[in-house]
Amino acid sequence: MSPYSPGTRVRARPGDPAHHTRVPVYVRGHVGEIVECEGEWPLPDDRARGITPPRVETVYAVRFPARDLWGAGAHSVTVDLWESYLEEVTTDGP
Repeated sequence: MSPYSPGTRVRARPGDPAHHTRVPVYVRGHVGEIVECEGEWPLPDDRARGITPPRVETVYAVRFPARDLWGAGAHSVTVDLWESYLEEVTTDGP
């Protein structure tokens, strides 16, 4: 069972790991909203590092307001992110 359901506010984990990651730099540290659960898939970070077998995690479509990412725009950007890339936002703060 996935811990996040549609509408849950999440933050893409900040930072720049010393290894491969599929978290785009432009969403790191930003708050978005879960749009849908897309099933479970092998973690690409593990595959790139030769970890066998790779961990399998839930992947989510996460929507971010463009204005939060780039300072302008009335549209949103949706990114597929693995569960370990996310943390739930439990306050109304940034």
